[in-house]
Amino acid sequence: MLKWFDRSRTAQARDELQSGLEKTRSTLWARLEKVLRGRDRIDDELLDELEEVLILSDVGVKATLALIDRLQARVRRERYTHAEELWNLLREETLALLGIRDEPPTPDWSAPLPHRPYVIMVVGVNGVGKTTTIGKLAWRYRQAGRSVLIGAADTFRAAAIEQLEVWAQRAGAHLIKQHPGADPAAVAFDTVSAARARDIDVAIIDTAGRLHTRGGLMEELAKVRRAIAKALPTAPDEVLLVLDATTGQNALRQAEEFTRATAVTGLVVTKLDGTARGGVVLGIAHEFGLPVRYLGVGERLEDLIPFDPHAFVEALFAQLSLRQR
Repeated sequence: MLKWFDRSRTAQARDELQSGLEKTRSTLWARLEKVLRGRDRIDDELLDELEEVLILSDVGVKATLALIDRLQARVRRERYTHAEELWNLLREETLALLGIRDEPPTPDWSAPLPHRPYVIMVVGVNGVGKTTTIGKLAWRYRQAGRSVLIGAADTFRAAAIEQLEVWAQRAGAHLIKQHPGADPAAVAFDTVSAARARDIDVAIIDTAGRLHTRGGLMEELAKVRRAIAKALPTAPDEVLLVLDATTGQNALRQAEEFTRATAVTGLVVTKLDGTARGGVVLGIAHEFGLPVRYLGVGERLEDLIPFDPHAFVEALFAQLSLRQR
């Protein structure tokens, strides 16, 4: 896996996250304001209403129940009583739910790779932002001085190849492609083989994204993965599942299908800037025990930011904290 190192969060990254979560934060506050109006104590009734708010905010049932259980235990154990104390508790227990206690690491794009080529396979259904994510990821590596080769293994849609070519050009990456309808596994094999021959740093493989309910797609992904491993036995190093935050709970179902079919190593959650359903990030991370690697917060090349749990939780609850002071 890519090495991750402790780095100070930049003001720009925090601003991008704050902006990307604006709709989610505003909706969450509006719902919580109704719950807290006239309340000054933390009791079971307040926690029950908080549970409903979190579920409506697409945090997901499993993650919400786990979070409420943690809050109830904390309140009873440490004898918290005042409603104004709920915000700090909510932030702290949300981080704990994500398994985060210390300052999280952020990726060093220029750090030595474990080997070359470093192979990333990107999966997800059509329309979630796979193509843009690949372009942005390639751009990040190119900005760090890495050579990048992209494989257009989504051969079922001619437009997919054309769109990926545009993004590869924007990112300054090379592209391996064949004609529409070609064998995706062959494209993946050729991409990794070419990356080895050209001494490329990073190879990123696009894949088909037809409906996740189609068993044929999952079988195709397994075939592509085997082809990658045939070209380089240690590959792929990462399998990133891209999910669209605007789909809310459907993103959870997609994650369930894809993690069942292939060994996903990390998640990318896109389109956070266009939805009030950003709470789904918490549900996905908790339910599947997979690290969220990146968040998509816009259409620009730089609008793919590493997931920082501390910054995410702070951005999610920042407005609430300010209004309680």
